[in-house]
Amino acid sequence: MPDELTLSTDVLVIGGGPAATWAAIHAREAGSEVVLVDKGYCGASGTTAPSGTGVWYVVPDAEKRAAAKASRETLGGHLADHHWMDRVLEQTYVNMNRLGTEGRYPFPVDPATGEQMRTGLQGPEYMRRMRAWVQRLGVQILDHSPVLELLTDADGAVRGAAGHQRQTGRDFRITAGAVVVATGGCAFLSRALGSNVDTGDGALMAAEVGASFSGMEFANAYAIVPKGATITKTAYYGYATFFHADGRVVEGAGSMKGRSVIAKTLLTEKVYAQLDRADEKVAAQMRLGQPNFFLQFDRKGIDPFTDRFEVDLLAEGTVRGTGGIDIVDDDCWTGVPGLYAAGDAATRERICGGFTGGGSHNSSWAMSSGSFAGLGAARAARAAGRPSVTLRGAGTVGFGHGGRGVAAPDDIVRAAQDQLIPFDKNYLRHGDRMETAAGELETIWSAVSDERYGDPTPAGRIRAREAAAITAVGRWIYRSALARTESRGMSKRDDFPQLDPAQHDHVRTGGLDSVWVAAPAAVLDQRVPA
Repeated sequence: MPDELTLSTDVLVIGGGPAATWAAIHAREAGSEVVLVDKGYCGASGTTAPSGTGVWYVVPDAEKRAAAKASRETLGGHLADHHWMDRVLEQTYVNMNRLGTEGRYPFPVDPATGEQMRTGLQGPEYMRRMRAWVQRLGVQILDHSPVLELLTDADGAVRGAAGHQRQTGRDFRITAGAVVVATGGCAFLSRALGSNVDTGDGALMAAEVGASFSGMEFANAYAIVPKGATITKTAYYGYATFFHADGRVVEGAGSMKGRSVIAKTLLTEKVYAQLDRADEKVAAQMRLGQPNFFLQFDRKGIDPFTDRFEVDLLAEGTVRGTGGIDIVDDDCWTGVPGLYAAGDAATRERICGGFTGGGSHNSSWAMSSGSFAGLGAARAARAAGRPSVTLRGAGTVGFGHGGRGVAAPDDIVRAAQDQLIPFDKNYLRHGDRMETAAGELETIWSAVSDERYGDPTPAGRIRAREAAAITAVGRWIYRSALARTESRGMSKRDDFPQLDPAQHDHVRTGGLDSVWVAAPAAVLDQRVPA
């Protein structure tokens, strides 16, 4: 194997999407040297790069921002924090304006007003511009370089990371004053477009150094897609009518509300959709806003506005859900010295509560939390300095030598997917079904935690860690969902269909070999004998 690549920097950013690039920009502008390592190719990998996305962009008008905050509070179970919503609205406004000037993004112009329209972004162009901006600032980018573990000093502070460069065949080891985890969420390798790099790697690494999680019960997002397709654009299905195979309308089915009706129907029969509620003007706008959505139809000779097509649901986990690494201050600090989190890797409850849709809040959270985390990491790096002591790898699972009788990573992935992807388990929730799924994931984790589990080849190590991460995320999801004995936000339970005002609180979780859950006080009170 080629010699190991060793680097030293002030701030290390792990990830390559919007949160990572905004973190790199802000850390660099704060005077830090920055290295960014991406599992894929920064600017082209992840869920933003291949898609169009809305942005929660609201001009500084008190009434408009108040309306923006109120618009989805009920959907989110009133768990969002107005302090955070205000911060993100303001940071998004600033960042989008900077993107048009310093980032050189070509926003379209409203012909009626002559003003740039800044409420949406074309993902490919957005991320191309972000990569170029990062490079102009002098940030060093390592593409195709998945991180396998964090590095810590004797006091447990995170001071770098180690991984493998796919293209050079070299392992790498980067020491740093502080680290930002912006690795995206976890979509269980469900095939949702752009999500194959989103396997929960950052969550696993954060847990290994003692970070906790919040809102993991809100990780049961499912997107509507044409059967067999990967392009998720659920908002477009707001213009759809859904049908049984015999042509009858599926009553109650819908995109924003009524997705559970689609899921229940799919358990026993096929469901079809037609975008028949879009007039010619809207249809033209849809094609312009998300051209790749229509490629899948054009190639098959389907006009989705006049023809019916079969649909399915794809799991999106914490990519579209709101749970993630808990953050404990305005800098997106995880509570672990030297470690910051941003984007889908971090909990989005602060601005969304228990519900989020596609784009909009998600994209605003990514750019804003990335900005906060980058600045926070730069300050921490200045205070701590670069490490001058020997660091240890914090990775705990997936580094074994394999061998007879040891589970293979691909088998672990498939077994975990069997518990996390079926929507009768993770979407149409019931305590009995979730307990069974959680128990199966505990059995899978027993195989993962075997000291022999892993594959010594470079590709094998990467896959083993991905499989372990998906399994770990699944355990936090189900244990959190079981702790919330009500229906709130995205977490709807058949056995507890009502919202319980006494459970207006966050569910926190963590741990690897032994998962712990800090449930809302009302639930804990029920479980403790008088």
